[in-house]
Amino acid sequence: MWGFLFFVYFVGLLFVSFGWSYAVDNLWITLNMDYKKTWQSIFYFLKELLPKHAIDAWFEPVVPIGISNDEILLEVPNQFFCEWIESHYKKDLINSIKKVEKGLVGYRLSIGAGKHQIEPVSLIEKTEKRTPVHQNNLNRQYTFENFIEGSNNEFAKNAAQSVSQAPGENNFNPLIIYGGVGLGKTHLMHAIGNSAVKTNSGLNIVVVTSEKFTLDFVNSLRKNKTIEFAQQYRSADVLLIDDIQFFRGKEQTQEQFFHTFNVLHQSGKQIVMTADKYPGEMKGLQSRLLSRFQSGLSVDVQPPNFEVRVAILLEKAEQNGISLDYDVIEFIAKHIKNNVRDLEGAIIRILAKSSLLNKEIDRQLVRDVIKERTGGKLITGLSVEDVVKKVSEASNITEKDIVGKSRKMEIAEARQVCMYLCRDIMGTSLNNIGLYFGGRDHTTVMHAIKAIKKKSKENKKITKIISTIQKELGESLQSF
Repeated sequence: MWGFLFFVYFVGLLFVSFGWSYAVDNLWITLNMDYKKTWQSIFYFLKELLPKHAIDAWFEPVVPIGISNDEILLEVPNQFFCEWIESHYKKDLINSIKKVEKGLVGYRLSIGAGKHQIEPVSLIEKTEKRTPVHQNNLNRQYTFENFIEGSNNEFAKNAAQSVSQAPGENNFNPLIIYGGVGLGKTHLMHAIGNSAVKTNSGLNIVVVTSEKFTLDFVNSLRKNKTIEFAQQYRSADVLLIDDIQFFRGKEQTQEQFFHTFNVLHQSGKQIVMTADKYPGEMKGLQSRLLSRFQSGLSVDVQPPNFEVRVAILLEKAEQNGISLDYDVIEFIAKHIKNNVRDLEGAIIRILAKSSLLNKEIDRQLVRDVIKERTGGKLITGLSVEDVVKKVSEASNITEKDIVGKSRKMEIAEARQVCMYLCRDIMGTSLNNIGLYFGGRDHTTVMHAIKAIKKKSKENKKITKIISTIQKELGESLQSF
């Protein structure tokens, strides 16, 4: 009797235990299916709100992992995903959640360790050998040894050399080299990479234009390869990026570059950029980007003065195997003033014309080439430097201050007088005047000219300075 009762009790215990376990398993499966179905519904509404490339890039890799405290728990591949979703799609995600479940009020993101996760920079750094991503894009001809140094670029060159010797290890991070077109910014940037990799061949040098960075980012969105894109740039030891002004107006690209910048900077990696003007004067870039740009060192390169232009022409002539008399070099230097690229172009044009037309390089050939390069006119030997020198003497303000960035009233006024005279006497273009005076915008030059025209009618001192200099410089120098 007691044995039978014990048997019944034992069987019942097994049944209860089995049934409870089955119920728990089914409850877990039901709950598991619930949050997955919830996410499927949320995902459906997101697809209604967002373009396909955004869904493919930022929500396809998201994995739901549960529901807790009125929030759906979502796993993303890395920290970058968290920041991007929070800054770009938070509102859309919350609206989609509320459409699906009245009880849900939000979401919580966690970083998973799945196949999508980017290898942390710290782990990448420990890899013994890495294949440089864009190292072959370095122009080997751009070195510090063949960079012609002058007062217009001395500071920029010294800063660049300092960075190349110890990338990421000084306060010059980021280093921004700014100035007008064809003044040697790109040369210095590549020289940094060439010098750095010469010292340490294991460095990963990534060098791109801002346009290439943007194109890579757009393609990564299109092909759903944002992870690979991020890793490609964040694995750099030295990131060299040309013409950052072209990021203006490209909000998503700026956002991506902001995160890339942060990862590299916080990891002690070197960032070098070139731009057409001082970062603080850039428009169309996010304020937080500009703030980070200004946290490092910005150095400018100015148009070369006469002596530097002569040195550049002598160097380029020697490189191209051309023998030119000094007076010919001097003639070219007096007429081609804007940038190094124009000087190089003049030498190449002279060589080409001599070779293709089977002519000797004489003064007439050089005159013809210079007339072509200057729009059909042979200007006088007068230069912007001549104007600045005369205004400096008349106003007792140093030439360095006049072409600098000081906004003191008397210095700004002398600078405006120079701009006015350059336009009045030589007919120099507004853009070229602006480039010479620190890369200022043509509208700034227009304002200066208008201001001096007005002041010259009211201020006898300015009237006298202008008339004296016009008389001294207004006469053309002897022709070549």
